[in-house]
Amino acid sequence: MDYPGLDRFDLEILNVLGEDGRISVADLARRIGLTKTPTQARVKRLESDGIITGYRAMLDPIRLGLDHVAFVEVKLSDTREAALRAFNEAVAKMVEIEQAHMMASHFDYLLKVRTRSMSDYRTVLGEKISALPHVSSTSTYVAMQAVKEQAGPNAL
Repeated sequence: MDYPGLDRFDLEILNVLGEDGRISVADLARRIGLTKTPTQARVKRLESDGIITGYRAMLDPIRLGLDHVAFVEVKLSDTREAALRAFNEAVAKMVEIEQAHMMASHFDYLLKVRTRSMSDYRTVLGEKISALPHVSSTSTYVAMQAVKEQAGPNAL
């Protein structure tokens, strides 16, 4: 696959950092077959170009007791730009919502919600999600098991 402006070294940097964001520049350089200075310059360029947007610790939600996952279809009563912006801003503030996607479907948004239990989810749905701006209806699908979850696009 072709990625405009990225060569094979850039793609390899992205793949390695996608697996281990804490790797040293020296180890990264060895893995991709360049010396340290050009590797470091490439990483800085990828960061300044906004391709690398940050680094973070990956937490295990199951070990933290957050093993209830629900996917929520949301229909809005208003889909004009101001209503979408208000909904998006409110969703961004909710820690229980792991992901939110605007959809081209018979509903407007799909939310991935993670809580400790069904009763916690029920509270989040009733008190928070249903109270989001312009929500007219929701439908919930509870996940029984995560078959594949990955943090980012590691298929470069």
